Amino acid sequence: MFKNVLFLSAGLAAVLSAAPVAAQTEIAWWHAMDAELGKKLEEIANGFNASQTEFKVIPTYKGSYPETLTAAIAAFRANEQPAIVQVFEVGTGTMMAAKGAVYPVYQLMADNGEPWDPSGFLAPVTGYYSDTDGNILSMPFNSSTPIMYYNKDVFEKAGLDRETAPKTWAEVEEFSKKIVESGAAPCGFTTGWVSWIQLENLSAIHDQPYGTLENGFGGLGTEFTFNGEVQTKHWENLKKWADEGLFEYGGPVGGADAPPKFYSQECAIYMNSSASRAGVINNAKDFEVGFAPLPYYDDVTTDPKNSIIGGATLWALNGKDPEVYKGVAQFFTYLSSPEIQAGWHQFTGYLPVTNAAYELGKEQGYYDANPGSDVAINQITRGTPTANSKGVRFGNLTQIRTVVDEEFEALLAGSKSAKEALDAAVERGNQILRDFEAANS
Repeated sequence: MFKNVLFLSAGLAAVLSAAPVAAQTEIAWWHAMDAELGKKLEEIANGFNASQTEFKVIPTYKGSYPETLTAAIAAFRANEQPAIVQVFEVGTGTMMAAKGAVYPVYQLMADNGEPWDPSGFLAPVTGYYSDTDGNILSMPFNSSTPIMYYNKDVFEKAGLDRETAPKTWAEVEEFSKKIVESGAAPCGFTTGWVSWIQLENLSAIHDQPYGTLENGFGGLGTEFTFNGEVQTKHWENLKKWADEGLFEYGGPVGGADAPPKFYSQECAIYMNSSASRAGVINNAKDFEVGFAPLPYYDDVTTDPKNSIIGGATLWALNGKDPEVYKGVAQFFTYLSSPEIQAGWHQFTGYLPVTNAAYELGKEQGYYDANPGSDVAINQITRGTPTANSKGVRFGNLTQIRTVVDEEFEALLAGSKSAKEALDAAVERGNQILRDFEAANS
């Protein structure tokens, strides 16, 4: 795809062969993938570098997602920014507000004559990373969505069907009671990412607004609305189930205590990112894992909407020479090829961000050979994304998630009711939004 074939006369070829080789244009890529993910990312960069001779992508690990974003912002201010930076989905609003810093990917590809078909990406992916005119602003790379993992062996010990996961929250409660009361496990379920899974995704699946202006997609003047009846009911239930010993809190942010509770068979059900799949399989040495979509309240909806994405995309930053952007565009074309995307998805557990990569996986027999590996894809692509289910896009969302965690812990401690905790989270979150709006207007 990227090889330039030159038809030269023998004489001219001889002259050129004696000439010095032109220096490759280097493309700096800052990312937040460490360990095995980082090695796979470097393998992809090396593959592109070997596919042509004009450009060299140089990936550099810059720490966690927040650290990478902070480093990129600081570098841009010092005019030392990379050409490409990986930014997690909660940083999208911040990147969009960084006027003049970003080279939108749809424009980048058009300017450099590279093929670009937004319809080739999964609909929830394009919906989340697009502006209000439908233009994709950053290159989809590693996208995930939360799913439910469950311990088939514990289910069987509790007298449940090991092949049947709970579909609704009523069934989660019913199954958890059987599991605890039978002594099959001391806990029914746990979760990572309370903010992402038990509030943002809960709202999306039930088609409930998380904020005004299409969950922040429509502008900086958005306000939070996640203190509605459905969200309040769910948090009331989580508090009740925690008091009854059916639910165990896994901790704030990603929930560092949640995975060990599942791996040790303390909790029979575990909700977390689809990108946790490889880790779950590797750590569940003593039992068989089942995979299922997130549960829903069937008294609220019988047609649950798509879940929403996590993960990150790649942003091109302004301030580089045209030759650099030519290479960035070619690299993005390489990244979105079915073979590269399918390989990344199958190795990591992240979603295949293109339809072609998903189809290639089916042709390869990957999903048949790995039961449950398509749960996340089926969940995030069911139906047509609505204004409430296409995602949430707010400035300083990382800070707001911290507020949500603090208020959830106040609920569990008994110092606030579910409504009081959610009302406080909305009030505090709205102040963060106003501060962000003032700084970026």
